[in-house]
Amino acid sequence: MIKNWFKNIGPGPLVAAAFIGPGTVTVCTLAGVGFGYALLWAMLLSIIATVVLQEMAARLGIISQKGLSEVIRSEIKNPVFKTLAIILILSAIVIGNTAYEAGNISGGVLGLETIVGKPSISVAGLSINLLSIVIGFVAFVLLYIGNYKLLEKVLVSLVILMSIAFLITAIITKPNISEILKGAFIPKFPKDSILTIIALIGTTVVPYNLFLHASLVKEKWHHKADLKFARKDTIIAVVLGGLVSMCIIISAASIQTQDISNAADLAKGLEPLFGSFAKYFLAIGLFAAGITSAITAPLAAAFVASGCLGWSTNMKAKKFRAVWMFILLVGVISSSIGIKSIEIIKFAQVANGILLPVIAGFLIWIMNKQSVLGIHKNNVKQNLFGFIILGISILLSLATLNKVFHLNLF
Repeated sequence: MIKNWFKNIGPGPLVAAAFIGPGTVTVCTLAGVGFGYALLWAMLLSIIATVVLQEMAARLGIISQKGLSEVIRSEIKNPVFKTLAIILILSAIVIGNTAYEAGNISGGVLGLETIVGKPSISVAGLSINLLSIVIGFVAFVLLYIGNYKLLEKVLVSLVILMSIAFLITAIITKPNISEILKGAFIPKFPKDSILTIIALIGTTVVPYNLFLHASLVKEKWHHKADLKFARKDTIIAVVLGGLVSMCIIISAASIQTQDISNAADLAKGLEPLFGSFAKYFLAIGLFAAGITSAITAPLAAAFVASGCLGWSTNMKAKKFRAVWMFILLVGVISSSIGIKSIEIIKFAQVANGILLPVIAGFLIWIMNKQSVLGIHKNNVKQNLFGFIILGISILLSLATLNKVFHLNLF
């Protein structure tokens, strides 16, 4: 049975790998340290929203055998709207993923540094972190081979490693189960928690994952009969990913100090309480989170750019490779010399904040088109869930704009 499940495992774990990056680890850490178990319900809500939207993206990919950006190009007939949609998508996904890539690589480096120290060399007065180059090289090799099955196996292994590492870290902290259940099922809004709640949802319901999923399912599955495998794959992987995020919140909640700003501080905070082995489990999880996101972010951007611009989405096509190579290169350089591209990341946050309701709205619209999906279009229940999530994504978008531009909307 397990062998059969592994055979039918698909892009779901890659989607989970994409949303559990170092940014997610940091947000979950801050949520746990700042509010204990009180915000676990926001993660539960995020998991449900992600399952609903990713199932739609997977269904679209299998039935149409096209990526989401390809469908956008073909279904928006008005040239002005089409151009605006393409510009917004390219800005948010391609530029956004370029901005986040340095953080993905740096997160993987933080995990490795806990285990092997900080190897660096000095070139022209600049201190270059060698671990950034190592992670960049591993990501380059896996992406350049362009073999979906190999990529899938490596990322599934890393996701399993990450899941085990964070789960063990959470168990070590001996959490209070009844308090966890209260935090997960009884929504609370502690003082000053609204931005953390928004961040927890925003870091899980990720626009670029919708594009990545729709593009990857057609690499794995080609027949309508495969929908049941895709649905099961999506639910298992996203729920597992959400549990990993919850484990990070639970681990962080056990730390008594408030002087924690990222996952590296979480590792230091756990050490005096639970010994050095807890720190190492966390380091392995952080490394896996960093390297998986460092691979999936450039891959998603390449699928999006190729679909939007009408290029081949074959993973070995020259233009496809050029996109992910550029993003990976910028990420490696920025990470290895320690550039903090705050302004670009702010731009990416705004673009992604605007993009989520736009893409969620477009996805719901397209999922109701019989001409695209036939009998596999959305039913009433799927639309109901979809519109609730659309409403949440609009609030998220307003909150992101509020956070970046200090508009005092909340």
